[in-house]
Amino acid sequence: MEFSAQQIAGLVEGTIEGNPEVKVNDFAKIEEGRSGCISFLANPQYEPYLYTTESSIVLVNKDFQPKKKTKATLIRVENAYETVAKLLTLVESMKPKRKGIDSLAFIDPSAKIGKDCYIGPFVAIGEGVEIGDGVVLHPHVTIGRNAKVGSNTEIYSNAVIYHDCKVGQNCILHAGCVIGADGFGFAPTPNGYEKIPQVGIVTIEDNVEIGANTCVDRSTMGSTYIRQGVKLDNLVQIAHNDDIGAHTVMSAQVGVAGSTKIGEWCMFGGQVGIANHLTIASRTQAGAKTGINSKIKKEGTLIQGMPAIDYHNFWRSSVVFKSLPELNKQIYQMEKEIEELKKRLEIKD
Repeated sequence: MEFSAQQIAGLVEGTIEGNPEVKVNDFAKIEEGRSGCISFLANPQYEPYLYTTESSIVLVNKDFQPKKKTKATLIRVENAYETVAKLLTLVESMKPKRKGIDSLAFIDPSAKIGKDCYIGPFVAIGEGVEIGDGVVLHPHVTIGRNAKVGSNTEIYSNAVIYHDCKVGQNCILHAGCVIGADGFGFAPTPNGYEKIPQVGIVTIEDNVEIGANTCVDRSTMGSTYIRQGVKLDNLVQIAHNDDIGAHTVMSAQVGVAGSTKIGEWCMFGGQVGIANHLTIASRTQAGAKTGINSKIKKEGTLIQGMPAIDYHNFWRSSVVFKSLPELNKQIYQMEKEIEELKKRLEIKD
């Protein structure tokens, strides 16, 4: 597909500086630009590349003022980063979807398959499963008995949806993710740990994206919930009976222990750990490697550190952390000097 600068500007409500007839058919990073590509500039750190890029079109913010003449045609928009994301989404939506059922797929006769689905080779669909319209199941996906998958959801290779679990519409589940494995529930006995049956399910609402090798455990009873619009990165662990609020995002290797309720629009950096049976207020933001071991009641709280403390306090404290060995020496030296001073004063008395 090929688009002119004029067409793109019309789509994104932008203004053109340069040749409105120049055409592009691909995207490229500004530092790796090629003729026929469109790039964007949102971070001032990358401005030097604007003057050397071979990209034919570059999206820039309306208030950006170039320091030199540019070879590329510029399209000014309100927010270059958001605009390129919209264009990428538009182009992706225009690609034709695969349809049909591969002869090597296994589908139980009792399963219900919607219209215009693609079911790849070695997909296994169990009894009583319901698959909505336009669903794409890549090779080796497994859907357990009585599970439900909503319309226009795409599930990549080797992902597993366990029995009875529910996946909403317009979701993306990446390769190797596991939805509905048993929660980590064991009762200690004199002879070891006795497994507590996990008889609940997982409910994933609409417009959720779950990264590769991420696990969402089924609840002991009831359901583990991933609410609408949640985005989970690769290698995230959501334990049994958790409730992850709408539009919350989690970076790689976040771990949430069981029976924790997280509010809406929260953001968690990589390797954040959250203890069990907590309530986290909406719009909480936790920096990478934060350890959360107590409730967060105030909406919009910013935290970092282990255990978690106020974000600004953490960074002030981190300045002190670096100096602790030297401070310890100074304190030891001061203690010696004080002791010596005490002895002298005693002699004078």
